[in-house]
Amino acid sequence: MEVTEIIEIDGSLGEGGGQALRTSTALSALVNEPVKIFNIRAKRSEPGLKAQHATAINALARITQANVSGVKVGSSTITFHPDRPQGGSFKFDIGTAGSISLVLQTLMPCAAFAQSPTEIEIRGGTDVAWSPPLDYITKVVLPLLMKMGYRSEIVLVRRGHYPRGGGLVRAVIEPIKKLLPLNLTERGEILSIKGISHAVRLPQHVAQRQADSAENKLKRAGFKDVEIKLEWCEKEKDPHLAPGSGVVLWAETESGSIIGGDALGERGKPAEKVGEEAAEKLLKEIEREAPIDSHLGDMLIPYLAVADGKSKIKVTELTLHLLSNITVTEKILNVKFEVEGKEKESGIVTVDGIKLQNSL
Repeated sequence: MEVTEIIEIDGSLGEGGGQALRTSTALSALVNEPVKIFNIRAKRSEPGLKAQHATAINALARITQANVSGVKVGSSTITFHPDRPQGGSFKFDIGTAGSISLVLQTLMPCAAFAQSPTEIEIRGGTDVAWSPPLDYITKVVLPLLMKMGYRSEIVLVRRGHYPRGGGLVRAVIEPIKKLLPLNLTERGEILSIKGISHAVRLPQHVAQRQADSAENKLKRAGFKDVEIKLEWCEKEKDPHLAPGSGVVLWAETESGSIIGGDALGERGKPAEKVGEEAAEKLLKEIEREAPIDSHLGDMLIPYLAVADGKSKIKVTELTLHLLSNITVTEKILNVKFEVEGKEKESGIVTVDGIKLQNSL
C-alpha cells in the first residue's frame, strides 16, 4: 500500500492563533492530503485547542470521513488524514459560545467539492469576540464567494452570545464543478451602506441607539444612503440564552465588492459606542480605497488558490492573518502567490489557481 507523505505545519507561524489550524485542515480536506499541525495556538495565553477548534476539526473529519488523532481541548498537535467529502446532513454542537463562523470557515471550502449537497446545523456563538459575526459571513463573505461560483445558503436561526452561546445556524452548501477566478483591484464609488443592529434579551432601544449612532457617524462622513435594520425580540418571545448586542455594516460598491465593519456590545459599554465603533471600522476600510476589506482578504486565500484561473485582488490591508494564510496555502497546495505591498498597508495579491475540479 502506498504511503502518502504527511505535510507538517507549524501552528505558531504568523500570529500564532487558530488561523493556521483552520486553513491547514480545510485545505487538507479540499485536496485529500494528510497534515500534521503542531505548536497549535502557541502564541495565545492559553495555547492548544479550544472547544470551537476541536468541534471544527471533528466536524471536518465527519464530512470527509477522516482519520484524526490528538483532537481534544488543550492539545497542541493533531494529525488529519481526510477522504473524499460525500455530502450529507450533519449536526454539530460547540457546547460553548465558541464561534460558529470559524467552524463554518473550516468546513465551507471542502463542502463545495462534495459529491452531493451538504446540510450543516451548528450550535454555539454567532456574535462573539475575536471572530467574524455571522452577519458578516452572510452579507460580506458569501456574496463575494458566490461571484466565484460558490453556491450556499446560510440561515441565522438564533443568536448566541458569551457566555452561554446557544446560537443556531443552518447552512446548505451545493456541490460545484469548479471555482471561478476573482479579479477585483478597483473599488469604484460607494453606492450604499446597509447594516443590522441587533439586541437580544435587552430593550429595543439598545438596538435603536446603536443604529442611530452608526448612521449619524456615517452621514457626518458624507454618506447619505444608509439603511440599518433593527433586530430585537419581545421579552416574552425571546428565545436567546444570554443578553447581547452588536452592529454589522457593509458598503456596496460600484465594482460589485462589499466592504464590512462591525462592533460587539458588552457589559458597561454604551450602545452609542457600539454603533460608533462599527462605523469607524467601516470608514477606516473605505478610506483605503480597495475593494476587499482586511478581514475578507485572508478568508479568500484558500478559494483563490484552487480557482480555475488567475485571480488578482486588492485588499485594504495586508494583515498578518492574510500573510500567514498564504504561507500555509503555498505549502499544502504547492502554489505561488505574488504580494505587492507591505504588511499592514494596502496591497495586491495575485495567484494562478491549481484549477481544482469536482468530478460530480
